[in-house]
Amino acid sequence: MRVSKKLTIIAVAVFLLLFFSLRFLQGNYVVPILTYHSIDYVVVPKMELLTVSPVTFEKQMRFLKEHRYNVLPLETVAMLIKDKKKVPAHTVAITFDDGFQDNYRYAFAILKKYNLPATIFIIVNEVARPHANRLTWDEIIEMKDSGIISFGSHALDAQPLTEIKSDAQLRKQIFLSKEILEERLNSKVTAFSYAHGSFTPKIRQLVIDAGYKFSVATRPRNHPKDDIFALRRIRISEKDKNLLRFWFKACGYYNLFSKRK
Repeated sequence: MRVSKKLTIIAVAVFLLLFFSLRFLQGNYVVPILTYHSIDYVVVPKMELLTVSPVTFEKQMRFLKEHRYNVLPLETVAMLIKDKKKVPAHTVAITFDDGFQDNYRYAFAILKKYNLPATIFIIVNEVARPHANRLTWDEIIEMKDSGIISFGSHALDAQPLTEIKSDAQLRKQIFLSKEILEERLNSKVTAFSYAHGSFTPKIRQLVIDAGYKFSVATRPRNHPKDDIFALRRIRISEKDKNLLRFWFKACGYYNLFSKRK
């Protein structure tokens, strides 16, 4: 009888541990918004952590496809969060920052191959600068017309908005970049990406005032996970060619551990 009682106590303890662990994990789940920059075979100095080889990128996209991840357009994810709707299991969004030309040369074909949507955030004043390896307007329009790629603003210039002191210049970076993109693409631009992932309450409000529907950041502090004007993203690098590491970043709980580093 004593052995049976001990086993019962252990079983109850294990059940309670699993129950509360699951409740804890569910309460800390965040839809993984994966962030890429350059997809290239050549790694430029200072770009080591921002470059993923086409081979690794395809391996990662194939992983998402073969394991039946629910890869949704970023705007769809943002609206699900805004409306407090249940996000389907294994949901992931794919984004790119800066508008590198290799996004067209390599990533675009791979995304089309696996039929995976993505959002690219453009630094408007750097479009068509060949020495900076930037997309051209023709490439941007071709990608947009494919139905696979959507575009958002990454401001006019690469300078972090938090370093700009002038209110007029801040408004120009946020408002004018949207206007130029909408004119060039002949469609609404709803997404904004903060340069270097950082922002202030004033910058966040200007993004709202400009008419964007949502915006993305990097490890925003003191913002709830359902703040669609401070959506947290996860940077992907060549180190994530290890698919176990990539899976961890795409599982929905990576931020729970990474923010404690």
